[in-house]
Amino acid sequence: MRSFKTLAIALSLTFVSASALAAEEHAAEKAQPKADAAAGKAIASQVCAACHGADGNSTISVNPKLAGQHPEYIYKQLSNFKGKDGKPAERVNPIMGGMVAGLSDADMRNVAAYYASQTQTPATAKGNRESIELGQKIWRGGDQSKGLPACSGCHGPAGAGLPAMYPRVGGQHADYTEAQLKTFRVGERANDPAKMMRMIAVKMTDAEIKAVSDYAAGLR
Repeated sequence: MRSFKTLAIALSLTFVSASALAAEEHAAEKAQPKADAAAGKAIASQVCAACHGADGNSTISVNPKLAGQHPEYIYKQLSNFKGKDGKPAERVNPIMGGMVAGLSDADMRNVAAYYASQTQTPATAKGNRESIELGQKIWRGGDQSKGLPACSGCHGPAGAGLPAMYPRVGGQHADYTEAQLKTFRVGERANDPAKMMRMIAVKMTDAEIKAVSDYAAGLR
């Protein structure tokens, strides 16, 4: 019992730390010039549409839907794909690294504003009943036996997330969500505040990751 309480406290502190960091980032965002969604649309049509769709509704399951995503989150990811001040990118991806190489900070904010203004066409859950039920269980209540928190605690009951803090994952392609959870689990993706997603994903089996990803795809 003591070990579980200790783990729960550690997770709580991690969430508080990540939330504080996100709040600081949000404050910094508010201090920036207002983004121009129209300018972002022009850039998106030339640079992003082939993979993510003209309106951010990617039809390729390994490429994320960006429509309706929080602009702060999109901007953060674009920034993380791009190295700064001689330092390597926080999120390494050869394709995205090449795409953002020619974008200025303002360009990335504009693209983020454009895709955030679009309406998501949600994906659908495709798993079997057993998998969907497992995904629902973890999403809503986690698994206390191994210190796995409920996904809804940060991403909300319907997967809408929280602006500047947690991304929208409801309606996202299951294949994309599954791939990201696995890269967090092995540390290939490490741009999560306070290592939160890495600490969570490492507790999940392949079956659990797949179940949660599929369940999230069906959230509205």
